[in-house]
Amino acid sequence: VSFDYSKQDDWITSGKLGSREAVLVFRTNILNPKTRKTLSERSSAQALKDNKETPASSEKEPEEEKESSTTSSASCSNEALSGSAPTQQKIYLTKKPQNCDKSDKSKFSPFKQLLNQYSSSDTSISSEGEEPARISGGSKLRVLKTNQNSINISLAESTSKDSGYESKSIAIEPEPSEEDQEATSEDDTECGIHMPAFKLKITYKFHQTETKLLRKIFTVHGLTESQGENNFNLLWTGVHMKLDILRNLTPYQRVNHFPRSYELTRKDRLYKNIERMQHLRGMKHFDIVPQSFVLPLESRDLMVAHNKHRGPWIVKPAASSRGRGIFIVNSPDQIPQDEQVLVSKYIVDPLCIDGHKCDLRVYVLVTSFDPLIIYLYEEGIVRLATVRYDRHADNLWNPCMHLCNYSINKYHSDYIRSSDAQVEDVGHKWTLSALLRHLKYQGCDTHQLMLNIEDLIIKAVLACAQTIISACRMFVPNGNNCFELYGFDILIDNSLKPWLLEINLSPSMGVDSPLDTKVKACLMADLLTCIGIPAYSPEMRSHYDHKWSRFRSSSCQRQATFPVSQQKTKKCKKKGVVPPVNLSGEEQRILRNARLQNSRRGGFVRIFPTEDSMQRYGNFLDSANGIPISTPMVQSQTFQTPILQHNYNMLLHLNLFSRDGRLSKDDNSEENRIGQYERALETDSEIPFVKKQAVEKCEEEGRRLRKVMLKKISSGSELTQFQARQTFSLYLESVLRRLTEDPKDIHEKIILKFLNKFGGSVKPPVLFRNTQNLKVASKARSAMVAKLLGDFLENYKRDTESYVDSFDHFGMIPSSAYNQFLMHAQESDLEAVLTLHTNVTGIMPFLYNRCGLSVPPTPPIPSGLHGFLRALPSMVSASGMARELSKYDGYFKSYDKEKIFL
Repeated sequence: VSFDYSKQDDWITSGKLGSREAVLVFRTNILNPKTRKTLSERSSAQALKDNKETPASSEKEPEEEKESSTTSSASCSNEALSGSAPTQQKIYLTKKPQNCDKSDKSKFSPFKQLLNQYSSSDTSISSEGEEPARISGGSKLRVLKTNQNSINISLAESTSKDSGYESKSIAIEPEPSEEDQEATSEDDTECGIHMPAFKLKITYKFHQTETKLLRKIFTVHGLTESQGENNFNLLWTGVHMKLDILRNLTPYQRVNHFPRSYELTRKDRLYKNIERMQHLRGMKHFDIVPQSFVLPLESRDLMVAHNKHRGPWIVKPAASSRGRGIFIVNSPDQIPQDEQVLVSKYIVDPLCIDGHKCDLRVYVLVTSFDPLIIYLYEEGIVRLATVRYDRHADNLWNPCMHLCNYSINKYHSDYIRSSDAQVEDVGHKWTLSALLRHLKYQGCDTHQLMLNIEDLIIKAVLACAQTIISACRMFVPNGNNCFELYGFDILIDNSLKPWLLEINLSPSMGVDSPLDTKVKACLMADLLTCIGIPAYSPEMRSHYDHKWSRFRSSSCQRQATFPVSQQKTKKCKKKGVVPPVNLSGEEQRILRNARLQNSRRGGFVRIFPTEDSMQRYGNFLDSANGIPISTPMVQSQTFQTPILQHNYNMLLHLNLFSRDGRLSKDDNSEENRIGQYERALETDSEIPFVKKQAVEKCEEEGRRLRKVMLKKISSGSELTQFQARQTFSLYLESVLRRLTEDPKDIHEKIILKFLNKFGGSVKPPVLFRNTQNLKVASKARSAMVAKLLGDFLENYKRDTESYVDSFDHFGMIPSSAYNQFLMHAQESDLEAVLTLHTNVTGIMPFLYNRCGLSVPPTPPIPSGLHGFLRALPSMVSASGMARELSKYDGYFKSYDKEKIFL
């Protein structure tokens, strides 16, 4: 049965196909293979029925489509601008209740329809700039389940053996059916062929980023990966944008980063920007981050602050992520002085859930900096530390107690993963809505908490916006080219005050549980719909005006068609109404885009602008151009320019939140926003979570192939550098798996010694101070060593990709035969091959290039079990790493006597 939908307009919104306002729609329901099969059968049956009833109608359809495609886009824009567009039907595939089972009938109740109006499900997108109906009684949207508010400790104990590096699910799940296993990438591609994006040849491009979830969403919606360098509709990158790419963007292209966004995402730059606002606007307005110092420049200031208020300090590298290189000290004397780090006051009284420290990961979408438009996603992630919190100084070394990063805690054997997407408050990862319901049940003021979180996000963006706006004016051709999704890490103390920890440039879209899949799939579908990927055909793109006016800059600002006098503007500001003048073309475009974007927001909540945003944050903006001021200005300093400056922030506020009844008012009230945060995320269909299937290995085949490889090596054949690095990588993966499942003290010390001597990007470990608690804290110690080894493996695999063998070299083992050996090799097989190859050839291609300089002599590797592992530290030259290790001599002294490395 061919897969097709009866209406392709269901996948286009904000305008008719062929118009400039038309953008693609992304949904999560077609990620489910069963849903795709059901919709395919219905679509085919409906097509056969239509052909039988009206055979002649097919001849008229092309003419009608031509007429609709040539419709002028001006009517759509005017309706969106005035807010008087006619009510359109919701663009989702209709299910008839009589054709569904009892479980599906509940989805069509009026109560469910009210829930879905603001959800990230497929019913939340309207085809025009219309606002959904208001929801009253948001507190009644979800009943709190009191029996799920605590972590099931007994469950953790019973599953601790199975929840290590390759953790199994808590609940016993049925084996996937044959239909689920057939949902491969080919099925996703077959689904995408019938989508409008495929017919329009919409393309995407990835660059240094996680691609599994995004690639699946793009594939099922018909987008194809671009092979060219600049031939793309959407560029998704995990690093900062190159300026040449930004300068050459066309109006229909989208990229997921703004220039100079490191002002927000680098820890040192973020704090300096907020500190500047504290001095300029007052500490009481920007008390959103703990007291921090950038070392080594502010070492003296840190000592002065420590003498006044003694206590622990947390040390973070200025540019790192996923908890790498973070440790806690009692005194600044323990901090290395040769590396740029950010030292912050450690919050010793955090909010705890059942004794476990937690923090929040909330997702913030910025679609424009001038005017400033900020969205906060309705659902976030709450991360819990694995070990119960204890503020005693002897436990400061334990990262699984004081850090909530998933990348650290996942290696702990007691870490619990959620196995059910509908159960949001069990395990060490909750949803934001589950936390809010839990706190509300305990009598906490969650309403004020979320308002404070919104205030924190807005002020953090305002503190860094001035530099980013300047860069956008210099390098970005069009105002719609850039958008950015930030991951805000927020810590809540026991008084429910939120503190900003850091902002992530490219928040992780990796999924390891059904709960992760549900939240992040809905997040990405809503984000892609909200930003609006233009549904342009190749012909439209080729004939499009490439000489589009550059982004508003100080050198070429657009003049208003009808300038507004200052007196009329002041009067209108007081009355809160729109000035009785016509808007310029640029102002109409900005206002129209803001309306249409908000109508496509799905599960996103617009927190700036709001009805009271100018009242609360107007003092932080320049009165002339509306740009946030983060630098002091001299009183006599004036700017003489013949071009009229525009205040686009005021423009949006006056037109979106006017009290004049002639214009529609955006339904973005405080009550609706808080109600949206507290209810659970709703989806039309279950989003499948595909577990990483372990490759079945045959031990007998592995032993047979090992003998063949050993015989070839003994006869003079060698491993290529790529084969050697592959073998070493798989061997370390086996060691890593064994460290989490069956930790051994001697092996942890060997791995730690090797990583310390190797240096590179691997950060030094923290200390285990109290030797009496060695046995009690062995799980946390193993988790920390596993984390360091995992970071090393990630960098090692990335470097290995540059050594791929394009052909078989003379005197080397054939690639096909060796790949077959790697498929079935166990840890002992890999160790035997590495040991023999190193002893016979006398070289170590898995660590050094064959012609590299300062390669240490190859040590003899003892035979027997784990002989290669015991010799691993001696393979690294200590002289080459002496400078790196000398930085930590003051911090890691008395290694053999008093303190033990973790």
